[in-house]
Amino acid sequence: MLLQLKLGEDSRVEFKEAVFSGNRVRAPHRDAIADELAAFGNTIGGTLIFSVSDAGTVRLMSRQQMDALETFVGEICSDSIRPPLAFVTQRLALPDGSFVLVVAIEQSALVHKSPGGYLSRQGSTKREMSPEALNRLFQQRGRFGLLGPDEAIIAGTGVNTFDEILADRFLSSRTTEPTTVQLTKLGLVREDDSGVLRATIAGVLLCTTRPDQYLRGAMIEAVRYRGTVFGRASQHDAASITGPLDQQIRDAVNFARLNTRVAARKAPGRIETPQFSPRALFEAIVNAVVHRDYSIENAKIRLFIFDDRLELYSPGALPNTLPIEAMRNRQATRNETLASILRMLAVGDIAGAGDRHYFLEQRGEGVPVIYEQTRALTGRDPEYELLGGAELRLTIPSAQPPVPGIQGEVSDPPLVSRLPEHRSLRCIPTRLGWRRPPMRLAESLLGSTRNFPSPFSARPRGTVLTWSGIGTRRHRSPCSLNRCLLVARRCSRRE
Repeated sequence: MLLQLKLGEDSRVEFKEAVFSGNRVRAPHRDAIADELAAFGNTIGGTLIFSVSDAGTVRLMSRQQMDALETFVGEICSDSIRPPLAFVTQRLALPDGSFVLVVAIEQSALVHKSPGGYLSRQGSTKREMSPEALNRLFQQRGRFGLLGPDEAIIAGTGVNTFDEILADRFLSSRTTEPTTVQLTKLGLVREDDSGVLRATIAGVLLCTTRPDQYLRGAMIEAVRYRGTVFGRASQHDAASITGPLDQQIRDAVNFARLNTRVAARKAPGRIETPQFSPRALFEAIVNAVVHRDYSIENAKIRLFIFDDRLELYSPGALPNTLPIEAMRNRQATRNETLASILRMLAVGDIAGAGDRHYFLEQRGEGVPVIYEQTRALTGRDPEYELLGGAELRLTIPSAQPPVPGIQGEVSDPPLVSRLPEHRSLRCIPTRLGWRRPPMRLAESLLGSTRNFPSPFSARPRGTVLTWSGIGTRRHRSPCSLNRCLLVARRCSRRE
């Protein structure tokens, strides 16, 4: 600190001498302080040091006067600067027994206006920004000065960070605009303060194959438990789901579908009751992915399936101070860029999507659908809880199995369909000596032949053929493989 006082002011340091009348601050004027602090926030941040003259001389202050000065600064940042400016104070004692109050301002994500207008720091002085510079700053820091959480840039990234195939999904072939211009308009890239294009959070989440490499925690941890309580020993299946957001939604929905049971009864025809509503499950996962807080580092979406319920944990409190009791009737979007892009991204064939064409369609319909579908299936409402103000938990109750005394059964999904699609089937024809499988086997295992892989191949490892895909060792065990082969042989005999 002593060295800084000798060196004087610069782009990041400003000295201000305070004059007191008793314990009341008489000078400098609050508008002058507001201008200095706002200029720091609009540029690269900086430090205001009280009470030091321009020559670096420290003016003595009592502790009570420092208290009054800190209150004075707080009032200025709240009342004289729009939007309000965040600050941090530190009191330092110098070797000669004097005290200084250090007010630190970080580079703001917003654009701030003080009584002197929109100011920026240039060298050791402040200046009002030109209309062109102000317009550029607004573009860099968000629409109307408000930067959406998913529009924040990620350091060390650029347009080359994107996977070309993933990014091309959002580009229009009907325009002659360069790719960078289109990506900027979509909010997938944005210029930093140095004019370098960087990927935004939304861009990394949608246009990279591994978003979790840039945003730790941008993934879904899914676990199926046996029973109704947490416990490592009771884990039945687990998966770490990564990839672009739309792929995460697909894989999470598929994990839940393959790890839930279906109850059936004959009355007189077969009537099936899923453990959870597919539509409610789809909406819940989409909402968790779109509305979670991606600024919380290392926080993952967690999907836990029990025999009696499903729990979905989404990092972050509700956006815009929305109370839980109002979720059924009101909607608030945290990540506007993600939401707008998912409204134009085709959903494809996902269980529970129904007849919708895109991942998001009508605003605010997700939570009401979760309530309606869950109550229609189980007779009970789902439950939302805010845990510690930093995580939202959704609990969906499970449907009850058939009533005792009525003929019925509770069955897992077909054995082979639980294995990774396509690759799990490639080992069966090879083990049976087939070059191509019988058509009836394909229809039996997949329900249709359009997705059946051809040609088939397998990779031997010792005496057991293995395959890769989502799941645990259970999927690759000799026991599971032999059970698959048994099903295949029975089908082949019918041929």
